[in-house]
Amino acid sequence: GYLAQPHTSAGRVPTDKGYRVYVDHLTTTDVAKAGRLDTVNRQRLGDFFDSAHFRLEETLHRTSLLLAQLTNYTAVVTGPSVSEAVVRSAHVVALNDRLGTVVAVLSNGDIESEQIEFATPPSDLQIALVNARLNETLVGKAIGDATFTSRAPDRSESSRRDTPRNSDGVDAEVESLAGRAVAAVTDGKRRESVFVGGTASLTTSFDAVEVVRSVLETLEQQYVVVSLVRDMLSRGVSVAIGAETGVEPLSVCSVVLAPVVRDGETIGSVGVLGPTRMNYPAALATVEVVSDRLGRRLTEG
Repeated sequence: GYLAQPHTSAGRVPTDKGYRVYVDHLTTTDVAKAGRLDTVNRQRLGDFFDSAHFRLEETLHRTSLLLAQLTNYTAVVTGPSVSEAVVRSAHVVALNDRLGTVVAVLSNGDIESEQIEFATPPSDLQIALVNARLNETLVGKAIGDATFTSRAPDRSESSRRDTPRNSDGVDAEVESLAGRAVAAVTDGKRRESVFVGGTASLTTSFDAVEVVRSVLETLEQQYVVVSLVRDMLSRGVSVAIGAETGVEPLSVCSVVLAPVVRDGETIGSVGVLGPTRMNYPAALATVEVVSDRLGRRLTEG
């Protein structure tokens, strides 16, 4: 069961079971020898992480592209869940009478910046009040848990008044703007950061166009990728071969994965996806060194 004959005139090729035996018997020395980067790639790796002073998502995206170039496989990089990041600071900056920017600094190192429109030109005092409400609502809370409760009167009550303030002196325009600012920061942020680089390598990995299309379509389904990565990390599995991925379209692929650790906590992962005949020692070694450097970069940054 370790070898199979694809067709009558073909030689034998390893089955998933055969590759599993091979991977399980790889030694640390095997991996180190096969995965030793040449001078040029070591320099590229060092230069990249020494100068990777980007926003979090940009760093993860560029890391996926670098890993794909180093291995010639499709790279998958995941980062900290945005919804779990704690808001360190948040404020609105007026760009002109009609447009402003909501800026939030998160504990995962990212900076969220979203544009917002003003219904009416806000005064400096109103902007200051909005920022006070943002700090009250967001700062110190996980972005996925933050909710805004307006103190302003409802529309029917406001429409019967000549002033936008209710009996408690709450400015309805401030409350409306603060609510939209909070929504701009939190809406759509309950997502996972998943970046896939080097998908073009799949076209040379498989002969059948249908197989390439199926794999690409699967990689586009972010929740599938996230589920696979989480399952591997929870089981402590660094290599999933063929059907071991649990994803039928990826049964012709293998995934090599390593966790990204910051301050002793796993906050993401670095991995490559390729055909089951991939160079496992080289993939394991490269994924390991990239995950280590990324973890250190995120710790420092």
